[in-house]
Amino acid sequence: MTVPGRLVEFVQALREHGLQIGPGETIDAAGAVSVLGFEDREQLRHGLAATLLRRSGHESVFDAIFDLYFPLATGAPQVTRDEAPDLVELRAQLADALAGGDDALVAQLAAATVALLGAYGQVGEGSAPGSGGWSAHQALERLRPQTLIAAVAERMASGEFTDRLARDEARRRVAEFENRVAAEARRRVAEMRGRDRIARYSIPKAADQRDFITANREQLAALRRTVKPLSRRLATRLAARRRHARRGALDLRRTFRRSLSTGGVAMRPAFRKPRPGRPEIVLLCDVSGSVASFAQFTLMLVEALHDQFSRVRAFAFVDATAEVTELVADNDADPARLVERILSEAGVVRWDGHSNYGRALKDFVTDSLDAVGPRTSVLVLGDARTNGGDPNLPALRQIVERARRTYWLNPEPRGSWGSGDSATEAYRSLVDMYECRNADQLTHVIGRLLPV
Repeated sequence: MTVPGRLVEFVQALREHGLQIGPGETIDAAGAVSVLGFEDREQLRHGLAATLLRRSGHESVFDAIFDLYFPLATGAPQVTRDEAPDLVELRAQLADALAGGDDALVAQLAAATVALLGAYGQVGEGSAPGSGGWSAHQALERLRPQTLIAAVAERMASGEFTDRLARDEARRRVAEFENRVAAEARRRVAEMRGRDRIARYSIPKAADQRDFITANREQLAALRRTVKPLSRRLATRLAARRRHARRGALDLRRTFRRSLSTGGVAMRPAFRKPRPGRPEIVLLCDVSGSVASFAQFTLMLVEALHDQFSRVRAFAFVDATAEVTELVADNDADPARLVERILSEAGVVRWDGHSNYGRALKDFVTDSLDAVGPRTSVLVLGDARTNGGDPNLPALRQIVERARRTYWLNPEPRGSWGSGDSATEAYRSLVDMYECRNADQLTHVIGRLLPV
C-alpha cells in the first residue's frame, strides 16, 4: 500500500473513534510525513499528533491506532526464533530491564511475552484463518508483571530514587510494559485479521466517547478529569453566542419611524436591546443505579459553568427529591464521592430505593416549584424508567408551563427508548428529549440548548 493510502486509512480509523479530523488536518499530516519521513518513528508519531489532534483526552486512542498503522515491526519478533527463555528467566530479564530503564530491551521482552505466553488456538503456518490469535490478557496473567514491582523498586531505591519514589516509578514502568504487551498483541492479530477490523473493535474509545452507563471505575475517573477542559470549551462557546446575541429582535415601530426620513425605505433598521442578565439553570437528576454516573458528570460540568449563569440549583432524586446544590458546589469535596454523598446525606431515598419518577416529580412540584421561574431553563437528567409506576405527567406539565425552557437528557441509546418500563414516549409528549450517552454528546447538547 502507498503512503498516502496508509495515511488515509489511519485518519479514517481515528474518525471512527470520534476524533474530529477534517481535510485540512489530513493535508497537514501528509506534509508532516513528507518532511519527517519514517527513519524516526517517535518523531513521526509526535508530528502526526501535532497535526491531527485538536483536544486533550484523545492521546491514548491516537497512540493505539498509530501503533497499528505504523508498527515498529512486522511478523514474529526475532527473539522467538532463538532459544526461548522459560518463564522464570523471562521474569528475571524483565525485572532487570525495568530497573535499568532499558526501553529497547523492555520492548523486546514485550514482544517475547506475547509470542511465548499469549498465543491461543492454532496460529501456526497452515492453520485456518481466524482460528487463533494472541491475547495480551492471557500473556500478562501468565507472566504476572505486577508481582515484580517490589523487586524492581528495591533495585531502583539503591540509586537516585528514594523508597517511595522508587515504588511509584516501578509501578509506572510496569504499567508501560503492560501497554507495550497490549500493543504488540493487537499488532500480531491485526496482521492476521486486518488492521481496520482491529482498530474498530479492539481499541478502547476515548474518554469523551465512552457511554456513561457502561463505563467502569477507571473510565469514570478519566471522564471526571475531562470536566474542566470541557467546561472551558463550553464557556467559550456560550460567550461567543452571547456576543452574537447582543443585537435584539427587529423593532418594527422604530424602524418605520426612521424610514420617514428616507421616503418610507427602511435604510436603518432598529433593533430592540436584549434584556440584561444571565439565565437560571435548574437540574433535576436521577442518581439511581447506572444513570448515577451520567448525573454526576452533568452536575459537575454545569457547576463548572456556574459563572455563565445567574444561578444554578441542583435537585437529585431516587424515590424522593432533595436539593443538593451545596453538595455539588463544595469545591473541597472528592468528586468521585459526589453521588455517594448525595445518597447518604441528601435524603433522596425514602422508601424502597428504586427510581420513582412520579413521586420525585410530585415532591419537586410540592416543595421546590418556586425554584422555577420565567427565566429558568430546567434540565431533567434520567433514563425515564419508572419501574412500572405512574409517570405523573401533570407534575411535569406544571414545571414545563412555569419554566422558560425544559429539556430532558437521556443517557440510554435512542433505540432503547420506550422499551420495558421506559416512559420516554409519555414524557416526550411534554418536553424535548435528547440522547446523551457520552460526554461528547452531552457537551454538544448543552452547548446548543442552554440560553445565553
